[in-house]
Amino acid sequence: MAADPAEQFCVAEERSGHCAVVDGNFLYVWGGYSIEENEVYLPNDELWIYEMDSGLWTMHLMEGELPTSMSGSCGASINGKLYIFGGFDDKGYSNRLYYVNLRTKTGTYRWKKITNFKGQPPTPRDKLSCWVYKDRLIYFGGYGCRKHNELSDCFDVHDAFWEGQIFWGWHNDVHVFDTTTQTWSQPAIRGGDPPQPRAAHTCAVLGNKGYIFGGRVLQTRMNDLHCLNLDTWTWSGRINISGEKPKDRSWHTLTPIGDDRLFLFGGLSSDNVPLSDGWIHSITTNGWKQLTHLPKSRPRLWHTACLGKEGEVMVFGGSKDDLLFMDTGHCSDLLIFQTQPYSLLRLCLDCIGKNAALLGNQIPCLPSKLLQEVLKKITFWAAVTHRQERKAETERQSQLNTT
Repeated sequence: MAADPAEQFCVAEERSGHCAVVDGNFLYVWGGYSIEENEVYLPNDELWIYEMDSGLWTMHLMEGELPTSMSGSCGASINGKLYIFGGFDDKGYSNRLYYVNLRTKTGTYRWKKITNFKGQPPTPRDKLSCWVYKDRLIYFGGYGCRKHNELSDCFDVHDAFWEGQIFWGWHNDVHVFDTTTQTWSQPAIRGGDPPQPRAAHTCAVLGNKGYIFGGRVLQTRMNDLHCLNLDTWTWSGRINISGEKPKDRSWHTLTPIGDDRLFLFGGLSSDNVPLSDGWIHSITTNGWKQLTHLPKSRPRLWHTACLGKEGEVMVFGGSKDDLLFMDTGHCSDLLIFQTQPYSLLRLCLDCIGKNAALLGNQIPCLPSKLLQEVLKKITFWAAVTHRQERKAETERQSQLNTT
C-alpha cells in the first residue's frame, strides 16, 4: 500500500524557543512551546529528525532521564551528543544540564541528566547562548534569577521583578562546561570590556573567537558586536563597524558560514516589528552587507538556524508575530538560505529530482549508489511540492473564511 502523502510528508509541529542542532546528514529539533488554546510546552519525549537529502521529517519517542518540557533552553552538539542547558518551564528557570547520544546504534534516544559534575554551574536562566570550542560548552548571558547573596557586577537587576531575597535580571557572565572532564568552571576574564548584560542575543564561533550580537536588557534592544578570545579570555570591546549595519534586535540568529563570515537573520526590532532581513558580516573587511534578495513576507523570531552540509543555513520554526503582544504566529516550515554555490553534483541531483516524471525511464539505469541519491532527491522535491500545495490551500481557505 502506498504511503499517505500527508503522513509521509509531515513536518515537525510549529514552535518557538526550541533547540536545534545538525549532526551528519540530519537536523534534530527538541522542545520549545506553541499555541493551542493557550501556551503549551512541546512534549519532552519527542525528538524530530529532518533528513537533508530526502526532505523527510520523522518523530522519535525518547527515554531516560527526561528534561522537563521547556522553552528558552540552550542546545548544542559535541561529538554526536545534543546537550541542553537551562530554560524555563512551569516551575520557573532551570540550571540543569542534559545530553542525548544522537548517533545511537539501537534507534533509541535516551536522555541523561548530568549530576556527577565537578564545579559550580551557572545560576538558573533562559534565553542564553553558547559557543562550542575544544569539546567545551561556553555559555554567556541569559535572563534568570539570583538570590541576594549571589548578586554581582555580572547581573543587571530587573527593577520591577524581585521577591524577598530573589531577584530577576540579565547576565553577562561566562561559564564553561568541559564535556571530557564533566567540570564546570568560570574563567578569569583577562582583559577588554565585556558586553552589557543581555538575553535573547546570539553567539557564533569562528576559529578561536566567540562572537555575540544584539539582544535585550530592560526595554533596550541592541545591535552591537563583540568577540571573546576563547584561548586567552580577553574581550574585544564593542567592535566598531564602518558602513551600514543591522538594526537593534533580539530573538535573532547568527550562524558561521565559511572561515570568516557570519550570517544574521530575523529577530524582533526595537519598535516590536518581526524582522525578515538577512545580513553577512565579513571578519576580513569588518563590515556588514545586507542580502537584498530575501523575501520580506517571512519574518522570524525566536527560531533556530543551523548550517547544512553545503553551506546552506536552515532556519526552523520561530514566530512571525511579536511574541510579547500577539503570540499567535508560530511556524513549522523550514527556510533554506543558500550562502554559497552548490556543488555540481547537488545541482544535477536537484535537476533530476525536479524532473523525475520526464526522466522516469532512464532513472533505473543509473549506478546503484547514484540511484539511491537520486531517489532521495525525488522524494525531497515531492515533499516540497506537497507542502507548498497544502500551504496554498490553507491560505486559500483562510481567505475564504475571513470573507
